[in-house]
Order: sequence, then structure tokens, then C-alpha cells
Amino acid sequence: MKSHAQVVVIGGGVVGCSVIYHLTRLGLRDVVLIERSELTSGSTWHAAGGFHTLNADTNMAALQGYTIRLYRELEQLTGQSCSLHHVGGITLAESPERLDFLKSARAMHRHMGLDTELIGPEEIRELSPITNTDGVLGALYDPLDGHLDPSGTTHAYAKGAQMQGAEIVLRNRVLATSPRADGGWDVLTEQGTIVAEQLVNAAGLWAREVGAMAGVYLPLHPMEHQYFATADIPEVAEREHELPHVMDPEGESYLRQEGKGLVIGFYEQNCEPWAVDGTRWDFGHELLEDNLDRIGDSMEFAFRRYPVLGEAGIKTIINGPFTFAPDGNPLVGPVPGLRNYWSACAVMAGFSQGGGVGLTLAEWMIEGEPSRDVFAMDVARFGDYCTPSYTRLKVRENYQRRFSVSYPNEELPAARPLDTTPAYGIWKAQNAVFGDMYGMEHVNYFAPAGEEPYEIPSFRRSNAFETVGEEVRAVREAVGINEVHNFGKYEVGGRAARAYLDRIMAGRIPAVGRLALNPMLSPGGRIIGDFTVAQVREDLFQVTASYGAQAYHMRWFEQHLPDADVTLRNVSQERIGFQVAGPRAQQLLQRVTRADVSSAAFPFLSVREIDVGPLHAIVQRVSYTGDRGYEIYVPWQHQAGLYEVLTAAGADLGLRPFGMRAMMSLRLDKSFGSWMREFKPDYTPCETGLDRFVAYDKAADFIGKAAALAERERGVSRRLCTFVVDAIDADAVAWEPIWHGGEVVGYVTSGGYSHYAQKSIAYGFLPVELIEEGREVEIEILGDMVGARLYTRPLFDPRNEYLRG
Repeated sequence: MKSHAQVVVIGGGVVGCSVIYHLTRLGLRDVVLIERSELTSGSTWHAAGGFHTLNADTNMAALQGYTIRLYRELEQLTGQSCSLHHVGGITLAESPERLDFLKSARAMHRHMGLDTELIGPEEIRELSPITNTDGVLGALYDPLDGHLDPSGTTHAYAKGAQMQGAEIVLRNRVLATSPRADGGWDVLTEQGTIVAEQLVNAAGLWAREVGAMAGVYLPLHPMEHQYFATADIPEVAEREHELPHVMDPEGESYLRQEGKGLVIGFYEQNCEPWAVDGTRWDFGHELLEDNLDRIGDSMEFAFRRYPVLGEAGIKTIINGPFTFAPDGNPLVGPVPGLRNYWSACAVMAGFSQGGGVGLTLAEWMIEGEPSRDVFAMDVARFGDYCTPSYTRLKVRENYQRRFSVSYPNEELPAARPLDTTPAYGIWKAQNAVFGDMYGMEHVNYFAPAGEEPYEIPSFRRSNAFETVGEEVRAVREAVGINEVHNFGKYEVGGRAARAYLDRIMAGRIPAVGRLALNPMLSPGGRIIGDFTVAQVREDLFQVTASYGAQAYHMRWFEQHLPDADVTLRNVSQERIGFQVAGPRAQQLLQRVTRADVSSAAFPFLSVREIDVGPLHAIVQRVSYTGDRGYEIYVPWQHQAGLYEVLTAAGADLGLRPFGMRAMMSLRLDKSFGSWMREFKPDYTPCETGLDRFVAYDKAADFIGKAAALAERERGVSRRLCTFVVDAIDADAVAWEPIWHGGEVVGYVTSGGYSHYAQKSIAYGFLPVELIEEGREVEIEILGDMVGARLYTRPLFDPRNEYLRG
């Protein structure tokens, strides 16, 4: 083993081998992989080897498609067979809700260029005669699905990497990792120490233990997973062509052909976390004890779905552990709080996602950023709230829901409530229906008195529809109150604070007492943040953005923090409060403060430190509702007191609390975009309209400036537009294809119902040559073509005259 390398990768499973393959493929040759035993010695060797493209996130689906297409290239490059079987896959639907889910997935695939199709029971039987279609309404067929040899594929990655210069060191356990003053890492192994300029944790089942060596906890947990292979089955052996995969969500199973028999695996409800206190180092080429009783109900269902199983003998039972993150997606990218330490862990679908994970990490390490938005698998999408106990509960929930329908309005219950504000009990007493983000509870809406506080999951308008409409009208006609805790909030101070913000933000940094909307860009000019920057005092700023992006944004802030004269604090939980919004908001605020909050003294986009009742507060005149409004920030221990002050003064003004469902309806009236919907790393300022907030001419050489200027010079091929949709009971949500002239020309980024305008609204991208007022298009919603018309002026206060008044 050499004593120094540019990159050291810990872990020789399919993911670690994919990482070194892609690093060397992109030109980085000084790469070493260290494996405690042999290649494939963790979860890889006992994997069922299936691969598929179906994923609720389009970029994850695209990376899975990349992974699957890569295998032929690997075979040609290395001569190592992956034993590919491209047999196609069928996902069954037994309920209208499941069929809606598959229709939604099929629509998403249209604009991605994936060739999936919806099929009926007769076509299912033609493709898979062994499948009993009683009760089945339809299915989604994907011709790319299939299976492979896990060992052969892993060795193909490894051989490809070695051909391109990588070194692989086997039977050499890592004992410790220590950070160096120069930003590198000392990696102590059984065979000695190697200095790594950059270190990648791809340790799979041992990722927690390897992370602990660096002082970090990675939120993942192993789960036991069982599948079995049958003896030969005549109905299978006699076939001329191999059977397709069949995913049966109702039965919590997946099935494929293996030789002349079948393999069937289960994601059962009565599932078991494994190695709760850690994975022992000598675990590897062994299996866990069989536990068929745990999957008894699922097996009984499978015998009805596939009658041939009733006469088949079981040849082999596999019970082995796989690692999962709380939401089931991988943990990839630079680990917050550490220099030059990268994660490539929790890749439970290694043969669907491993290639995409390797490509993403290699691009990130070599080019500075991935080529697409990968927030869905960014390790920084989770924060410190992810304790081992929380992670275990969420992982178990995710495992149980592996084949469940994912509804756009669904809130999952495990490990909740976790983080709450002092207002939580106040809202709960008012029959609030809660959601959560980044571990924090927030109100979605307030259920009517006497009604269970529960929103029924649906792809269509839910039981919350009328109540949300009432909350919206309260804001537009009187005044509403809503928490501001679900903003990420950062305090930036010091003599160099302005210069620091001028460097990381693409817009203008405001003067004292003012605030400004500010995009934050990657070096490639893509959107990585959508901020409000307020200068509260000389050399003191409050910066706000999405609550769910705290670790993501703090990682970026810290990576670019100068050595001196700037202080940075995440105050997201300690600085909370409320916003009041609506035509009577100014009147309400004036009642509770001696400060002059008239429009002349406190204009739109201003910030002031004032007393509200007995409490000292930072107040910003801005509101995401698009109405006249104020965000009032106080220390967390003063929030309940602030509520009492505001509600006492607002009782005769029609003050009513509103939740996030109303907020997301209100923003539609103003064509306001939303983080990770309209504003995300896939998009640029000129594409989304954020270019109006980019200070192209400011003196500061802000990150992404060269790319932003180049984009402005050359123009863009698509732009974000807003549409009124002729929807009846199902509004656009995201990823629905937009049709024009019989072709898919764009897609929806988000949508919903404007209760103020009483119209269904969608945001989406169109080619610039099609953009004009009144352009007629069709949006495919749950399999139906729905008419829509483009409009360019916001539905509410289009010139901001009311807002500024």
C-alpha cells in the first residue's frame, strides 16, 4: 500500500467500486480503495441483484437510468460479464389510488424520455402468465428493469478502475481516521498509515463505525431483508423467454426468474432493525437466521398472486442486512462540519443507484459540483436532529413503506413530534393538523372543531380543501397569523460581514434597515439558495431561507467563511415568532408597538428592531403570502408571550391562524416560486426569473458571476411560466408533462389551487419560442390531458401597488 493518495475510498462493495471507477474515468488516477475483507463482503454479495428506474424524484430516476445503461459499457471496457438480464418490469395496481400513483409516474417519465407504459390485466398476463390478475386494475411496464450478477458487476467496476490507474488494497481494515492541519486525513490501517487528501466513506454496513472514527454520525441503519429462491418450476422452465420482474405492492413483494425457478423477496410490516448497537467487524460472508414466520402473511398473499409457488419447493432462503437512510435514499456528498470528507453510504438499491452515486460523487470531487440537482441524496438534507433512535424509527417506517403509495400531501407519523416550538401546544388546542420538516413540527391547516385533525392522503383535492380556502380568505380579507419558525435563519456579523455576503450572494447587499431578495449560486451559475438578506444594524445581518436546507446551506457558508472578521450563527430554532399578513396587518402591528409602522416610516422591504408589547423584536416588512405583512422575530422563550400580545390586539380585526397549505395557495396568486420546486440546482437565474435579483454589475466577484454573465449573454432555451389549468378535482403537483402540438415540450415544477382567484395554477418550463400571453397547452394530470393557458401578470396585485401602500 502506498503512503499517500489524492483520494482514499473505504469500502469494497458495489458503491465503493463505482466511486473509484468514476473518479478514474474523470481523470483522477491517484485513487486507493481499502477493503477490510474481500470485494462484495458486506451487503453486496447477498443482494438479489435487481435494478429499476422507478423513483419519486426525477433526478434519482435519471441516475438510476444512467446506472442501468452503464453496465453494457462496463462489460465492453473490462471484458467482465455483469450477467445482465433486461427482462422488463411490471408494477401492479390493485386500487384506484395505486393506479393514480402509476399514472403520475408514467407522466413524469414522459418528459424524462423513459419509455414506460401503462398496461391492463390482459397485457400483464401476456407478459407474465404466472401472475394471477384477479383484482388488478392495471400496471406500469418498464422495459429497462432487470437483474444482474452482483459479484460480477462489482468486479467489473473494480477492474475498470484498476485499468484506469486505481489501486485496490484488500484484507486491510481501517482502524482510525484523523484530520490533518492541511485538510487531509491520516488513515490508519492494519497495514500501516496512508495520507489521503480526500477521504470517502463507502463502508456500507460499517459506515456508522467508520463515520464515528471521524467524529460524525451518519443517519443510516441496517435492516434485515429476506428473499428465497425456489426449485425448478415447470411453468417457468418451459418458457422460451425469461419472465419479467413483477412488483406487487399490495403483497409487499418483488418477483423475478432465476434459472428455471423464481426468486421472491418481501418488504414486510413486521420488519426487524439489525445491529442496533453497531456492526461487528468480523461480520461479512454470512447470513442471518431465517425467519419465515415474519413474512408469513406476505408469503400467503404471494401464493395467491403466483399460484405456481404453491407447488414449488424452496431451494435457498436469504436473510441479510441492507442499510437505509430515514427516507430510503442514499447519503452522498461532503459531510457537513468536516473538510475533505465525503459520504457514499446508505445505498440500499446499489445495483439501481450505484453507478449514479459514483458519477455524482466523482463530479462533485473533481469539478466542484454535480451535473444535476442531487439534493434528494445529499447527506446534508439531514441535520443533528437525526439521532440514532430517530433514524432507526424512520428507517423502519421507510422499509415498511417500500411499496406504499407516496401521496403529495401525506405526512408520515414515525418519530413525531420531535422538535416543537412553544406554539405547538397552542396550535394543538385549536385542532391543528401538523406536518414536519427537518424534524420540526409545523401547522398545515386547522381542522374544523369536532373533526379529526387528519388530512386524508390523496392525489386529488383532499378533505382540507374547504378549510384551507377559509384560511386564505381570512388573510386576503382581514389578517392572518402564522409561525415563522420554518425559515432557516442565520446571523452574520463582524467587520467583514458585508464583504462576505457580497461574495456568496449574487444580489445586492442592503443598507442598514433594508432587506433584499438574494439568489445564491454555485460556481456553475446554478441556484443553490433563495434568500432574504436583512441588515439589522451596522455589521449585523439576518439571512433567511428554507428551514429544511439548514445543513446544506451551513455547509456552503462554512466552506467560504473567511478566517477572521466574520461571525456566523445558525439561529433557526432560537429566533422564532410569527408573521401577520393581510389588509389589517399594519393596523394590528400599530396597536402593539409605540414605533411608527406606517408605510412612510416602515416601507416595504424594511427591517426594524422595535418593541412589540413588552418584547423586543426584529420585524421585517415582507410576507410570502404576497399580502401586506410583517415577520416578527423574537427569542424562542418569548414566542408564547408574543402570541398573547398579537391575539389580544387582533381579536376584533378578524385575526385567524393559517397553516402551510394556505401559505402555498397564497403564493400562487403572486407567481412566487418555492425552494426545491422552482428554485433548485437544476435551474439558473435567467431560466426562473431570479435574474432580476442578480446584481450582474456589482463590484464583488460573487460565486457564479462568470457563469451568470455568460448565461445572460447567450440567453436560455427555456423559461419558467405560470398557467391557469382547467382542473376539476386534481391539481398539478410536480413533474407532469406539458404538451403542445402533440409533443411534450416542458414539465410542471409545482402547482395547486388559488382559493383567492378560484383557479387551479401550475408553474412549469416552456421553450422560449412558445412563451406568449394566452398560449394554450395541455398538462397531463393523472393520465388525463387537461387544458391550460399561460399568463404573465400575477393574479393578485400585479404591480405591487397595494403591497407597497
